[in-house]
Amino acid sequence: MTRSHLRAALCAATHLLAFSAAQEPRQALPNVVLILADDLGYGDLGCYNPSAKVPTPHLDRLARAGLRFTDAHSPSTVCTPTRYGLLTGQMPFRVPRGGVVFQGAGGPSLIAAERLTLPEMLRERGYATAAIGKWHVGLTFRDANGDALHSGRLEDIARIDYTRRVEGGPLEHGFERFFGTACCPTTDWLYAFLEGDRIPVPPKGPIDKAKLPQHPYANDCRPGWIAPNFPMEEVDLVFLERSRAFLEEHQRSAPAKPFFLYHAMQAVHLPSFAGKEYQGKSGAGPHGDFLAEMDAIVGALLADLERLGIADETLVLFSSDNGPETASVVHMRKDHEHDGAHPWRGVKRDAWEGGHRVPLIVRWPGRVKAGTTSDQLLSLTDVMATLASITGAVLPNDAAEDSFDFLPVLEGQADAAIRPYLLTQAFGGARTLSIRRGPWKYIDHPGSGGNNYERGELRAFALPEAAPEAPGQLYDLASDPGETKNLYQERPELVRELKALLEESKSSGRSAPRR
Repeated sequence: MTRSHLRAALCAATHLLAFSAAQEPRQALPNVVLILADDLGYGDLGCYNPSAKVPTPHLDRLARAGLRFTDAHSPSTVCTPTRYGLLTGQMPFRVPRGGVVFQGAGGPSLIAAERLTLPEMLRERGYATAAIGKWHVGLTFRDANGDALHSGRLEDIARIDYTRRVEGGPLEHGFERFFGTACCPTTDWLYAFLEGDRIPVPPKGPIDKAKLPQHPYANDCRPGWIAPNFPMEEVDLVFLERSRAFLEEHQRSAPAKPFFLYHAMQAVHLPSFAGKEYQGKSGAGPHGDFLAEMDAIVGALLADLERLGIADETLVLFSSDNGPETASVVHMRKDHEHDGAHPWRGVKRDAWEGGHRVPLIVRWPGRVKAGTTSDQLLSLTDVMATLASITGAVLPNDAAEDSFDFLPVLEGQADAAIRPYLLTQAFGGARTLSIRRGPWKYIDHPGSGGNNYERGELRAFALPEAAPEAPGQLYDLASDPGETKNLYQERPELVRELKALLEESKSSGRSAPRR
């Protein structure tokens, strides 16, 4: 059977399964709510860090009601590539520009038009799909001449023709509805809301930053153009209201149809602009207030599921796109004795654990045992294969190439490791890859792979290098979870073995087995 015939057969099988799904009892296909925080560190939540200074009661309650993973990882240490990996099940370094972080009118979409995505897969199974919040996987805006604007430069914002539809966005990758922003909502040049594939209220002029809060956590707000309906300090609350409205409308109009809601927060990406009702309430400064708001938003979404009577038939996943930002860690450690990276070395952009080991909490009443934890090694790329398993979707071999099914872990039936190894990438994309097998972690480059620890505010957190001349790093996380002793020169056989496995995965184009 040729590749094209095989794909056609798989698609036909998927359509058949989707048809039969409509005949199944409602409980057979759970609703799915996927909440992705931004730049939230492993140590930012009370259920992961008993010494955290900002209470997170709603997420702690979610953890008590479900399964908390302690060895979960974002595929990348920055947002754009991680979102690509989450939505496609493929490591982002495998595609052109797979380490990029888009800004403003940057693009085009990192997701190829022919690539199967998580929401497309779920739509095939009969799901209603909605994305609310930050997109940041690339879009195509055009100027008055119809020319694409892909540079991501500030000056291109003034050239956008807002009468034209925006191309390459969520509606072209499986979502039926979208409300959100092109990039980081309060950071990246274009301060305006997209609805579907349009910006209904375009920017009218440059932002006046003098009217915004001034503090050490506010400096990521760049110059840009702002729409008159864009509230810089209330963006996450606007996202919340849109997600709540989707839940309400769906239950009113199509209660028998399962839904997939992807809620991608601004919180807690800098600048830390918490809504006015949260300002000054945490006792841990502006970033602490932002953490408190994030937790309250999760609580509000969970409360809506309860109020609408659908909590017991809804699978909730909560995670973060990478580790905490440098400025938030530096100042929260200094000012409030709070460490968002606790207990790991590194922060956002770094190849060390603090850059990509993230919270992951899963609640699924009746299927996931409450109050449990798991040390299974997994990646956010695994969400796609897992939801395929849960919903009966058929994944072709040219999709979700780095996605493993962790449903047995959710159901408490995994006696062995699901993943033979894990790939992660730092800020440098394909030039800064790492591989983890069991306790052994090989970093295929010297240094952090992202941040500069030789100067600036991170210099105080630099650690002496055990093997400064080594071209890579090898750590035993079982005995050295802080990645303080580079064993590259002491264990050359392991370096060769892990590097060969990394190269094999790169050349084969996948880490998951062929299906």
